[in-house]
Amino acid sequence: MYPFLRLFWQSYLARRAPRIGLFDTQVTTHLCMPWDLDMWMELNNGRTLTIYDLGRIPLAYRIGLIDTLKRERWGLTVAGSVVRYRRRVRMFAKVQIHSRILGWDKRFIYIDQSMWKTDGDCASQAVYRTALTDSNGIVPTTRSAAALGMPVESPPLPEFVLKWIETEDARSWPPDTQNPPDLVHAPQAEDAA
Repeated sequence: MYPFLRLFWQSYLARRAPRIGLFDTQVTTHLCMPWDLDMWMELNNGRTLTIYDLGRIPLAYRIGLIDTLKRERWGLTVAGSVVRYRRRVRMFAKVQIHSRILGWDKRFIYIDQSMWKTDGDCASQAVYRTALTDSNGIVPTTRSAAALGMPVESPPLPEFVLKWIETEDARSWPPDTQNPPDLVHAPQAEDAA
């Protein structure tokens, strides 16, 4: 289940905190709870992404994005992500999520997030391709920049983000349209035995 109570708590804290600049880092603190674990008794990789949500939403509050979304009647969506997992996070471990905007292109805003353990080790890092949406689809970043009072031109994106964008642009969608999977005749686990 989605951690709504944790989200409400982080949102409450963010709404009461002072505003930060567009490129400042938002830091949130989280505890790895028993229901966040996988069968190996460490933070589940999918739950890691959910906890990253709990860092992005406070960032959105503190830079004024949530107010803009309400005013413009826009939504916020994730259009892609790339993640590196490097260190295990065990039950009841305290972690900090560092969230910051890297920049944007014509359609997407790129957000960097990293999870830090109390011993100073980085457990994981994720870069998100996000978008603002309205009833017509994705809001161009020139329009969202004006509404947010941010510069129309993005600062230069890191080289690895540019390469990721290039890779994503080369990737077909929907996937493999020439040879879609045969879901009706796909072998089941018991058939393979």
